[in-house]
Amino acid sequence: MLFSKEYVGYLARQVTQKLIAAGSIEVPHAKDMPAVIDAVHAALLDELSLEDRINDDVRTILEQYQDEMRNSGASYQEMFKKVKLELVRKYKAVL
Repeated sequence: MLFSKEYVGYLARQVTQKLIAAGSIEVPHAKDMPAVIDAVHAALLDELSLEDRINDDVRTILEQYQDEMRNSGASYQEMFKKVKLELVRKYKAVL
């Protein structure tokens, strides 16, 4: 992930405050605010870690084909990009 967990926590607090200020969400009681921030934090972490999960899947796939790639002289970096692009399409992700 590109951001530290502390920064993601900061982003979650800022996003929550801006959503409330814009009237996009309502928090009926101040005591509910931590739960809302936690939900936004979890959503941000999930979204930001998507690329990491895709990269892990690509590495797993390429490990299975490493002998064939070595024999055919295929570039690991080029194959990584191609497989990653396919997985991004499969997951309908936006990176």
